[in-house]
Parts: sequence; structure tokens; C-alpha cells
Amino acid sequence: MTSEPTTKERIRREAAALFREKGFNGTSMADLAGEVGITKSSLYHHFPSKQALLSEIIELTVNRVTPLVEEVAESDLPVRERLSRAVALHTVEAIRDQDAIACFIEEGRYLAPDFMAAHVAKRDHYELIFRRMFAEGIASGEFVDQDVGLAVKAVLGMCNSVVRWYRPGGPYTPDEIASEFAHFAVRGAGAGRTATPAAEQAVFEEVAHEWSA
Repeated sequence: MTSEPTTKERIRREAAALFREKGFNGTSMADLAGEVGITKSSLYHHFPSKQALLSEIIELTVNRVTPLVEEVAESDLPVRERLSRAVALHTVEAIRDQDAIACFIEEGRYLAPDFMAAHVAKRDHYELIFRRMFAEGIASGEFVDQDVGLAVKAVLGMCNSVVRWYRPGGPYTPDEIASEFAHFAVRGAGAGRTATPAAEQAVFEEVAHEWSA
């Protein structure tokens, strides 16, 4: 049985949705209090500022997703399969937690200096996971020699785009989108070889199962 969300959890959820819809600067604490159905004083009891609220939304999201991707990246699988799994996982998580991921991608730039340093460090650490996979693949000859930084930005930019355009009930399911993105990433990185269809299908089915669990 799923427990009812706490007031703090409801605040974070509604704030992420409002920040995604109206932007961080376009959303007031009064807007948020009204959406949650509490007073502004109660809202400030849970979060001392809008900055602190945005920072917590981003931090919780990054802290949840990063270990999942790290586990894939540090596994004993061939680097091509690791990249495929990591891209599929990132895409699925971006769809599953669309509002919060949008806050990380779009609204994190509005964090004040006190919060920005932690945000940038977590963002850079996450990108480093993918940079290491690309660097390993290039060194082993599995991937074409390319600018690792640009390659990672291209792959993550593709994955992150789903927060802007994905809508439930569209022509593609989340796992179908994840599988296509993973295929594009591996094909784009590869040095003339692609994963076998059976291997790719196994990756996509596993990620789809995890997403629907």
C-alpha cells in the first residue's frame, strides 16, 4: 500500500510542476501555497526560501538518479552495452520524473551562488560518468575518436529533450523512446560496429521492466 505523501513532499511535487510550467522566476510562493492548499507561513515553515526549495528538488533528483547510472557505468559489461543501458536509463528517468528533471535542466541556472556550487558539482559529476565511458570506448577502439565533451553533451541533450516534448498517450511509449535514443547513441559513438539486435533488445526490455515496476 502506498502511503500518503507528506506536506513537504507535496510542496516539492507541486513546486516542480509549477517551475516547469511557469518557470522559477514566474512562480511565487503565494502561487505554490495556493496550489498545495496551505498558507504561506506553513510553506515557509517547510522551506525558508524559494531558492532552498528549488535546490532540494534538484538535489533529491540527482542523488536518486546518479547512483543508478553509476552502477551501470561501473559494471563489467562491454562499454557499448553500458552506454546503451545508461542512455536508456537516463531517458526513462527523465520521463518518469519529468517535472523534477526539468528543474535540474532548465531552472538550476537561477540558483543563487550559495546553492549553485553544489548544483554545478553534481552536474559535472554526472556528466563525468558518461565522459569516462566515451573515453574508455575510444581508448579500446570500440568508439570512434571524437571530442568526448561534445559527444556527451550531444547524448545528454538528446535524452533531456524528452522533458520538453514527451506527453503520455503519444505515439511512443517511454521504453520505445529510451530504446531508440540508446540505439542512436551507440550507433553514433561506434567505430563501425553495432551491438547485436539480441543484445540491444535485452537491454531495452530490462530497462522497460524496471520503469514499469
